[in-house]
Amino acid sequence: MGEGRSALVLGATGQQGGAVARALDARGWVVRALVRDPQGRKAEALAAEGIELRHGDLADPNSIRAAMSGVEAVFSVQPSSGQGAAHGVSDEQEVVWGKTVADLAKASGVGHLVYSSVGAAGKGVTGMGHFDSKTEIEDHIRRLDLQYTIVRPSSFMEMLMLPGMGLDQGEFNFLMRPDQAMQVIAVDDIGKIVAAILNIPELYAGRTLEIAGDEVTGLDLQDALSRAARQPITYKRFPDSLLAENRFLGRLAELVDDGRCAGSADINALRQEFGDLMTLEAWLAGPGKPLLQNALLAPWRLWRFADLRR
Repeated sequence: MGEGRSALVLGATGQQGGAVARALDARGWVVRALVRDPQGRKAEALAAEGIELRHGDLADPNSIRAAMSGVEAVFSVQPSSGQGAAHGVSDEQEVVWGKTVADLAKASGVGHLVYSSVGAAGKGVTGMGHFDSKTEIEDHIRRLDLQYTIVRPSSFMEMLMLPGMGLDQGEFNFLMRPDQAMQVIAVDDIGKIVAAILNIPELYAGRTLEIAGDEVTGLDLQDALSRAARQPITYKRFPDSLLAENRFLGRLAELVDDGRCAGSADINALRQEFGDLMTLEAWLAGPGKPLLQNALLAPWRLWRFADLRR
């Protein structure tokens, strides 16, 4: 258990950071969260759980330095440039922010940095900035005299429940072919794994971990969603015409086909090391249930990667 050890969590009002903050808090850590708006609804919810809020911004290194002062560990995740122009984050900004956090962790004497990357990182140039930016940040971290661990989560189960994937029409449309496997992970399990790493940091120093909780084909998705929704759901890959028209989606599908976005985690080994991780079926029956209900009512529209909120 954390027994009063301290950690700074970036992105705590988002999915990954929030899961890490809760998992560390449950283990007895003193958790600080860097937040832009301490009066915001999500920030106030963190404070209500006993998490200490530190006002700051990734674009303000001084605020990050102040928030890091005296902590033993840092969890680093940045807004992804893949979230689209509406979110206002460029590839260049993501790289600068990721490198700055690592540099400040080294300068502040932080004992351990965990950086959350992405499964497609480190496997050659993808041509997609929001993946290649994370490879650049990973490489920078490895060059520092800093104790670190890099985690590369597979696709989030939460991502599958983005509104408008066709569930209201009895279909589910996604990236893999019906018989093609793709790994997924529940966001809560990212928090569980990161908390375990920070509890025994020396065991994970210098390691890069591919992490996932389950591996499913399109047909597995069809069966799991049909059971959870209690109605027939037919799985279909995004149509070839859409993949050809939308180069962004088309390239994502190509990266699933060549394996870089399909996931390469050793799930059995992860379960031995970190305990039970949620299968898709368990997630749909638990934390994913309300998300599924919302998705079943959401009208179809073009799936947009910009809807991902890492």
